[in-house]
Amino acid sequence: MVTLVLDTNVLVAALLRGGGSARAVLRACLNRDYQPVVGPALLAEYEDVLGRATLFADGVLSAAERNEVFDGYLSRCRWVEVFYAWRPNLPDEADNHLIELAVAAQAQAIVTRNLRDLTRGELKFPGLEVLSPERCLEVFPCPR
Repeated sequence: MVTLVLDTNVLVAALLRGGGSARAVLRACLNRDYQPVVGPALLAEYEDVLGRATLFADGVLSAAERNEVFDGYLSRCRWVEVFYAWRPNLPDEADNHLIELAVAAQAQAIVTRNLRDLTRGELKFPGLEVLSPERCLEVFPCPR
């Protein structure tokens, strides 16, 4: 099974109107086609962003429905502790935790809409891909 780190921007996009490929990746995680991982920093970021009511003001899901989907997603996630700081020196320091989590989890990919920043780190990890949701579905097709 493919192990993924799902960036917050993909989770949010999946919960908004139209969701598209982000929603397909989330659905694949819920269906156990992918193994998503989460750690303390990413969980805190998920909770912070999903708690912003104005972000979802035009959404199709109520807060209760979003929380239900989020709880379902978390139930599929494997918890990973990060005991070191690699500091890949990404342009946005706040994104470094995604690389650290992916390395600690031995993930095959980080799925994000922020390709530009996450691919510009000084420290590279050869077995780790940074993919858009569309590219993730191409590289790691789901059986369903």
